[in-house]
Amino acid sequence: MNRARAAEDVFRAIADPTRRAILDRLRAGSAPVNDLAADFAQSRPAISKHLRVLREARLVTEQKVGRERFYTLEPAPLQRAAGWLEGYRGFWQHNLDRLKRHLEET
Repeated sequence: MNRARAAEDVFRAIADPTRRAILDRLRAGSAPVNDLAADFAQSRPAISKHLRVLREARLVTEQKVGRERFYTLEPAPLQRAAGWLEGYRGFWQHNLDRLKRHLEET
């Protein structure tokens, strides 16, 4: 995967627990970067790097208001990822049902 596509990869962005926690925090509404950083033991620059990854994956948007930068959750990429994953639910359910039947028969 080339670097530009990797930057937009939702799965890469949500692979990190801190980034998932930031997304969870933003479900409550927009927040300035300083408030987000205060919720974590990591440094503000580290949180800013996480926010950059989320922004590149289009999971958050950034808006400058005065001297502050506010971040807002953009759920559409997550919805697309969930839709893709949902396609595998039937596959796994079918295979687990087959495994169950096999185990019950033996």
